[in-house]
This record gives sequence, structure tokens and C-alpha cells, in this order.
Amino acid sequence: MSGRWSGSAEQGPLWFVPDGPDAAARARPAAFLDRDGTLNEAVVDPESGRPESPLSVDDVRLLPDVAAAAVGLADAGYALVCVSNQPAAAKGKITVAELLVIHERVIALLAAQGARVEASLLCLHHPDGVVGELSGPRRCRKPAPGMLLDAAGALELDLGRSWMLGDTDADVAAGRAAGCRTAVIEYPASAHKRSGETSPDLRTADLRDAAAQLLARPAS
Repeated sequence: MSGRWSGSAEQGPLWFVPDGPDAAARARPAAFLDRDGTLNEAVVDPESGRPESPLSVDDVRLLPDVAAAAVGLADAGYALVCVSNQPAAAKGKITVAELLVIHERVIALLAAQGARVEASLLCLHHPDGVVGELSGPRRCRKPAPGMLLDAAGALELDLGRSWMLGDTDADVAAGRAAGCRTAVIEYPASAHKRSGETSPDLRTADLRDAAAQLLARPAS
């Protein structure tokens, strides 16, 4: 997948913008998309035994119908922006370079089915990271809204008409803090990241269901 990475891994977030025509429309709403458990399958971590981000390109698999759902959102005027916590490098599991190649694979698989993500923002930090420059709290790490706010400023997005779609409490909290509406995706493998105490605007089974419910709502 060809494109441009920018930003600082240490300060965060990292941006990935695929090659292609720049969007001309301004003040558009965005569909902010989490990645693992929303776009692609989670993979069992060999250390924790819990489903987490894939650690190899060979383990990247899109969830069913996510590309079609993303195309439907884009056709309805939503800018597709991926915002994802990716702390595997901070935890010493893989290198930053390997992590970026994995992400590019996710974006390439979506593009192959007609779904073009306009930009991706990745937070590489973790409060308990073992890599010094990637450890500690940062404004880009969800549930903080930093990635959404940065994307809105750079891409001239209308946060009030935007949605955050993800499978964790952190996604809902980040979306609410940024002033977006929120949809939680109840991906079974990430149930341990949902307390049931959040109040998203929508509860959905998967991205296809989320997109269908979102698009069926009256515009506001």
C-alpha cells in the first residue's frame, strides 16, 4: 500500500495518508473507525492469551462485510478516518516498522474492495510501555480525544456531525470527548474491553450493522 507516514512516534500520533486524490469537500462529517475488532479480526496474543492486534502481516484478516460498510459510509458523505491505539511496539512485542507494515496491510485490503480510508492516526504509546519514548500517558491515546481532534483540524471535519465507531469503552469515551456521536460494536472477542456502563448512541453487532443504523437515522 503506497502512501505517506508523518508525525512522531514518540509524541504521537502517527499519520498515514494513502496516495490518491485529495478530498475537495470541506467541513464534512467523519466516520472515525477503530481498527482491531472493528475493521479486522483480533488475534490471540501468545503472552496474555487474549485477542489483541495482529503481530504479523500474515494474520491480518478483514472482518466480514467491513469494506462494503465503509463504502456505504463514504458514499453518504462521511470521510473515513482510522483512529487506533497500537501499543505493541511500546510493549516490546514488535518494532514500530513492523507495526506500520501491518497497518498498511489493513488499509490495502480495504482499498482492494473499494473502501478508501482518507487518513489513519495511530497512537503507539502505552502507560506501562517498556520502550521509554513510547511509554506513559499521551493525549493521543484513547479514551483521550487527541487523534479525533487532530484529524478534525487537519481535514476540516465537522465533529458535531461525525461518528466514532469502535468496539471498546475507550472508543465511546474518545468520541464523546471530541463531540461526536458514538456507536459501539459488540465484537465478541473484545468483550473484556466493554464494561456495559457506557452510553453510546448506538449498540451494534458489527460495522455493517453500525453503518446501516447510522445511515437510517435522520440527518442532524
